Amino acid sequence: MSAPVSDANIERILAGDPRGVARAISVVEDNLQAASALMQSVFPHTGRATVIGITGSPGAGKSSLVDRLAGLYRKQEKRVGIIAVDPSSPFSGGAILGDRIRMQTLGLDPGVFIRSMATRGQLGGLARASVDAVAVLDAAGYEKIIVETVGVGQDEVEIVKAADVTVVVLVPGMGDDVQAIKAGIMEISDVFVINKADRDGVLRTEKELEALLSLAHRDDGWQPPIIKTVATENKGLDELAVAIESYRDFQKGSDQGVARRESIARWRIIELLREQLLARVVSGENFTARFNELASEVAAKRTDPYAAVDELMKT
Repeated sequence: MSAPVSDANIERILAGDPRGVARAISVVEDNLQAASALMQSVFPHTGRATVIGITGSPGAGKSSLVDRLAGLYRKQEKRVGIIAVDPSSPFSGGAILGDRIRMQTLGLDPGVFIRSMATRGQLGGLARASVDAVAVLDAAGYEKIIVETVGVGQDEVEIVKAADVTVVVLVPGMGDDVQAIKAGIMEISDVFVINKADRDGVLRTEKELEALLSLAHRDDGWQPPIIKTVATENKGLDELAVAIESYRDFQKGSDQGVARRESIARWRIIELLREQLLARVVSGENFTARFNELASEVAAKRTDPYAAVDELMKT
């Protein structure tokens, strides 16, 4: 368990010190109580960064796109933070880094901070910890913060919803358009990217996506642009950066922008409340023994999960 962050370390965070930032993110991952005190100190200094959520199915080339987009921002002399939300390894308990290996060169740049985050077997809290990590980077002066998710699971979708701009990455020939509808991705995407656009089928994918968008209606009136990229060759990245800024500018000062921020605030409060209540129940006296007993009873059909939860809530 991480030790609480001192006032001196808060100053290090606000000064943009990478070690102070890394330590603070460890706190928000590991220690809910210390995270609460930390975030209360950090929160007034947030709100300056542009938070970009990037999601899509595995194999869409998200990591390569994040790598090259971050490189583009560095050429613009912007400080870049990257949070990669990964599934946990059932063996090591750490993040399965996968394509993050490709970011090793980028990671040597002092103007770039990269962190992979995983559930580590914790009961809930991944979404909360990831969003808090973004807030730490924001307070530390990182101007562009990219959150990359694996694109599956409710937590990951919620994290992307908490971004200022959400980018959904598709590739030709993988049936992503159908998957996008199933996952409700059409509702959260502000910019669509068709990556690996040098493949066959890119025009078909683009036309299908255009047809889907013509049927969709957004309350804010924004029409999500479709950007074609070949990330490994740096093609289309300038257009993507422009599209991201266009939506960010569109959002500023609008009623829908205010509504989105209020929606994020409501989600964050609910997420914290859920985690705090769960932590309170789990920390109760004899919880583990009673929990295991009830699990055995449910497995043996002597009781049901709902009655088991009612019983645990009483302890």
